[in-house]
Formats: sequence, structure tokens, C-alpha cells
Amino acid sequence: MEPQQPPPIIAPGYTFSSVTDKISSIVLTRRPPLGWYAGFGVAFLFVMLLFVSLTYLVAKGIGIWGNNQPVGWAFEITNFVWWIGIGHAGTLISAILLLLRQAWRTSINRFAEAMTLFAVACAGLYPLFHVGRPWLAYWLLPYPNTMGVWPQFRSPLIWDVFAVSTYATVSLMFWFVGLIPDLATLRDRSQSRAGRIIYGMLAMGWRGSARHWHQYDTAYLLLAGLATPLVVSVHTVVSFDFAISILPGWHTTIFPPYFVAGAIYSGFAMVLTLAIPIRAVYGLEDFITSRHLQNMAKVMLLTGLIVAYGYMTEAFIAWYSADLYEQFVPINRATGPYAPAYWSLIFCNIVVPQLLWFRRIRTNVPALFVISLVVNVGMWLERFVIIVTSLHRDFLPSSWGMYAPTFWDWSTYLGTLGLFVALLFLFLRFLPMISIFEMRTMLPEAKVEPE
Repeated sequence: MEPQQPPPIIAPGYTFSSVTDKISSIVLTRRPPLGWYAGFGVAFLFVMLLFVSLTYLVAKGIGIWGNNQPVGWAFEITNFVWWIGIGHAGTLISAILLLLRQAWRTSINRFAEAMTLFAVACAGLYPLFHVGRPWLAYWLLPYPNTMGVWPQFRSPLIWDVFAVSTYATVSLMFWFVGLIPDLATLRDRSQSRAGRIIYGMLAMGWRGSARHWHQYDTAYLLLAGLATPLVVSVHTVVSFDFAISILPGWHTTIFPPYFVAGAIYSGFAMVLTLAIPIRAVYGLEDFITSRHLQNMAKVMLLTGLIVAYGYMTEAFIAWYSADLYEQFVPINRATGPYAPAYWSLIFCNIVVPQLLWFRRIRTNVPALFVISLVVNVGMWLERFVIIVTSLHRDFLPSSWGMYAPTFWDWSTYLGTLGLFVALLFLFLRFLPMISIFEMRTMLPEAKVEPE
């Protein structure tokens, strides 16, 4: 019996011209479909909800949120960590898989990179407003000042500023450099004068000469090399927000690799959540094939197992430490007032993804979509449980408390979801969601054998 061949990266029958036509026509169409207007309209309403929430927050103070003593970090830091994690898959797909020469990344790297930028933008709002005085946020930067007062570099908040800003800058450069050849294609094909001018300015004089391609390949490879360690370093620094404390439930050395694996896990879940409806709405099943979905499902399964190992390590170290306070944390999570959230995250992050062992599930598109949604919910619950259950019962029972999110907590969170989706809709409308020139390299006619 012959071994089964994997599905193709791109469906057969395409030429250089047809690939370019199919992808560029989505952007260069005169009028987007009515569904685009409806989706963007709903997302824009949530963006307005975000603006109202943040305006009211600045006017009244963070007391409108549910933060209290002892739960000083709550919804805002939960959502910050969740959004940063979602942004990891884009850099992993783009940079690491490029260095490893994985051809299947070409269909999904463009909108995964865009997703990274939008997620980092949403994440950056939370610590900015959580400090209580967002108009003084520039104090976190080491700017020259006459008083000689510099940021406290032993504070994880400062580490976050440097790590996240570096990550956002390199990701933006990597995304934009990858766009340049496609922007030149849109410049040459645009039927409107405004389109030719705008795309022409963004294309930076690209002519597709051998010199341009050589410089492009060099810059793209260098940026991939810069972005690769950032995948590990950014969420490692975010985990240090917790791990360097002496609080039971946070003070553990498993957090850096555990957070990185969790970030890639939730990031790939979000890529699947976006890729499946996008390919269905725009008819891109020939470009985002079953092979892409299966490979992403396998990465999710692998990182999900690493996350499960992190859960077990946490519980084992708490028991092995023989520290009463450390031992109390997993017991409180499993049996305390937040037990429903804890067992829900175990179900979402460990039990449900085990279905991905079966090929029939990995090739079932609706099932993959549901599993990716479940994992997104589970990873949010994980961050909520780590933060809230480690804080709400302190060393002294007299200082125990409970946390419940308020309307303004939820409105801010839903607003950032709306901002993320609105930016995604604008990206789909004005920029190619799939790399045109990289898809052309996948065609058989692009592989010319040497004589």
C-alpha cells in the first residue's frame, strides 16, 4: 500500500497571472461586498465602546474597574497577557518557519503578521491605562531629563516597555518589508489615480530588478533573524512580571517556557479562528488548503501538550516544596470559589485539544474552528486564574477578598476585540492578505531545473 501523499500547498492549475489576479482582485475591487460593510460596522461600534470606556476611565479613575485589595491586578493584566500571546503566532509563522524553510507558511504569514501588530496594539492599551496616569507614561522611557531621574530597571514594568516596543517595531518592519513587492503589484494594477499614488509611495520605487530582489532577500532574512529571539524573549519578559515575585502561585521557574508555549498555543488558535472564515468568505480554499490547517492543528497539539506539562509541573513543585502557602494555591484553584474557571480552562486547554490526535478531526474544518475558539477561551481563562486566584487569598485570612469584573472591565475588553477586528477588516480591504510573490514561487513553473 503506497503512503498517502500530503495535500498540496496550492491547488493545481494556477499560473503566475491567475495567482496575481485572484489575490489582487480582492483589494482592487471598486466596492467590497455588503458583508464587509456589515462586519466593519459592528466592529466599529465596539471601537466606539472602547473610546467611551477609556474616556470615562480617564475622567473617573481606575476605581470604575473591579480592582481591589488584594486583587490589584485583574482583568487588565489578564487581557494584556492574552493579547501579547495572540501576537506570537504571526512572528513564529513568518520568522522561524522562514528560517526553517517551511513552504507552507506562505499562504498564512501575511495576515498572521498583521494579526501580530493588531494584537500588540490592543495589548499596549492595558498597562498604559492601568498605571492610572496615562499622560505620564513617557516616564517609563529613559529620556534625557534635567532631574537625572531614570526608570527603575529592576521593575518588570520597564522590561515590558522595552520588550513589547522592540517586538512591535521589529514585527512592523518585517511585515512592511514583506509587503513591498506586492505593493508594487497593486501600484501597477490599480485603476484609480489615488491608488497608484498611495501604493506607489508605499512601494518605495520597487521595480523588481535583480538588485532590488537581492537587497530584499538580505533585509528579510536579517529581520527574520532579529524576530526569532523576540518570540522567546517577549513572553519570557511578560512571565517575569509574575515569576520574580515571592507570591505563591507566581514564584516558579517554569513560567518562562510555559508562557512562551502558551503564547504560541493561543496564537495559532487565533490564526485558525481567522483563517477558516477568511478562506470561506473570499474563496481561498485553493491557497489556504487542508495542509495548512492540518499543520497548524499539529502545532496546536504540540504546544497544548507543553502547556499541560506546565500545569503538572506547577502542581508538582507546589507539593514538592513542602511550603504550606505554595501547596494551598493549587488546592484553592481546584476547590475554591474560582474552581469553575479552573476546571473550565483544564477542559478547554487539555481535554478538547486531544481530539487533534485524530486525522479525521484535523481534516474537519468546522471541528477545527470550534476547537480553536475553545482554546482561545481556555487560554484567556488560564491567565485569569493565574492572576486572580494567586492574589485573592493572601497570606492572612483577614486580608482575603473576591474579585468580580464590572461593566467597564467588560466594555474595555469587548472594545479591544472590536479594535482588533476593525483593523483586520481594514487590512483585508486595502492590502493583500496573502503574499502574491511568495505564492507564485510555489507554482511548478517557478521551479526551473538547471540544465
